[in-house]
Amino acid sequence: MGGTRRGAAEGGWGGRGPEGEQEHSPRTGSRIRPGRVAAGPRGPVRLLFGSVTQIHDMTVIELAAAIREGQLSPVEITDHYLDRIDRLGEEVGAFYTVTQDLARQEAVKAEKAAAQSRRGAHSELPPLTGIPIPIKDLNMVAGVRMTLGSAVFRDNIADQDDYVVGALRAAGIVITGKTATPEFGLPCYTETKIGPPARTPWDLARSAGGSSGGAGAAVAAGLAPAAQGSDGGGSIRIPASVCGLFGIKPTRGRISRGPLLPDLSGLSVDGPLARTVADAALLLDAMTVNHPGDMYTLPPLPSGETFLAHAGREPGRLRIGRSLQHAVEGAEIHPECVAAYEKASTLLSELGHEVEDIEMPFGPDVVPHFETLWYSMATLAPIGAAQEGQLLPITRYLRERGLQVKASELIMAQAYLQAVTRIGLGILNGYDAVLSPTLASLPVPVGYFDEVDPVENFDRQKRFTPYTALYNVSGQPAVSIPLHWTDGGLPVGIMLAGRMGEEATLISLSAQIEAARPWRDRRRGSGGRPPGLMSRSAAPGRPGGAGPE
Repeated sequence: MGGTRRGAAEGGWGGRGPEGEQEHSPRTGSRIRPGRVAAGPRGPVRLLFGSVTQIHDMTVIELAAAIREGQLSPVEITDHYLDRIDRLGEEVGAFYTVTQDLARQEAVKAEKAAAQSRRGAHSELPPLTGIPIPIKDLNMVAGVRMTLGSAVFRDNIADQDDYVVGALRAAGIVITGKTATPEFGLPCYTETKIGPPARTPWDLARSAGGSSGGAGAAVAAGLAPAAQGSDGGGSIRIPASVCGLFGIKPTRGRISRGPLLPDLSGLSVDGPLARTVADAALLLDAMTVNHPGDMYTLPPLPSGETFLAHAGREPGRLRIGRSLQHAVEGAEIHPECVAAYEKASTLLSELGHEVEDIEMPFGPDVVPHFETLWYSMATLAPIGAAQEGQLLPITRYLRERGLQVKASELIMAQAYLQAVTRIGLGILNGYDAVLSPTLASLPVPVGYFDEVDPVENFDRQKRFTPYTALYNVSGQPAVSIPLHWTDGGLPVGIMLAGRMGEEATLISLSAQIEAARPWRDRRRGSGGRPPGLMSRSAAPGRPGGAGPE
């Protein structure tokens, strides 16, 4: 393996079409150049970077290249995705708001910019020009509804962009809508009064996770080539695992949470979900932004460096710790999650890395202090007493607990977590990466958490996600990689965490894993979609009275 592993664009998923054959565009019926672009109704056409069966089979990098070269137009791409959202969005519960008019306006603007660039009017296009990227409904998009997943804010309209949205706009994205999120982003599943449950397209009887559940469902179902999400306790990595995607939780301070969201605890950070490592790296480049007043900041990458460039570099021989230990008492790890972990360990060794078992420096003592922060975060939403009845039972429970927290208890919880983090990082920094399962379970059935009272609901959530929140506490970057699938076709993620500020190492290592065990073709199943998207009736029914398998 040595040097640069591959070009920026990877091969497509479909079989190669007849070279030299002309096709029609899927949405517009326009003629497209032979051997250059995605297929029309009659089958695939070979592209410069491979062959695909539909626009939604293309990666972000492939779409960006097609736009730059004039092979596809942003309007055509946007119309294709809006059509898919219209036809399939309700089935997977991916979107709360679809911004058709805004998306088409932005697509027309992107198309003009691309045309001007090709005429030499501008030397370089922004990297995501014309790429449809939806925004999580916890983030503000000026003039667009932002519900926060709550009926209380069903008609709330944002008056400005979040800083991360502004950064993505500057990179040229087309905003197709706001993706589903649980109420105030608090649970690890996405089932609210605003829209249908977010479901993993691999089995529509099962949850897409949360709190970036709509984002995960959208990308896995081919309703978006990639998506913005956020992660305060695993909320990017959980949907990535259950939807068969690659997700990055960046280092604390990599991306501003402003202008409104406070970063007092430092738990939450925005990040990307995508089908490939390179796509996620490109989005991370675009999302990276700091602003005056941010409590946590990071220096930018060295001049000329990008996260995307690291997706094409070998990581070198790394020292990797691995552990099945976690801090949540009573959480049992599903055999398939253990199998994914062992598969990853074997592969990493085969790739030449030093892999060793380690004792994790965080125990059950940290959990009550994390809970104190979580309860307190639930009180941030401006809810009046008359509105409390509109909240979901789990939200009311978390807010009630949060309103009981004393100032001294909150400060002590933060201090305790900082103290154990200082000790823990002294140990974990001895490794280039740390391997664990992403979750303790396979994707759970829709309704699994809400079928019990809020106390047991919250306990189930902790047992489902015993690994992820650790790195929100420490602030370290972490990724979920879709390395394993069960015999029944369910994705199972594995997680790698790195040193503070070293997302680049995780990206290079993840890309090396992806090259050795590609997962992109997993989507080829049923007409280019995960099998579960064909029909909910085709998916296995919910196990009677069962929890996670």
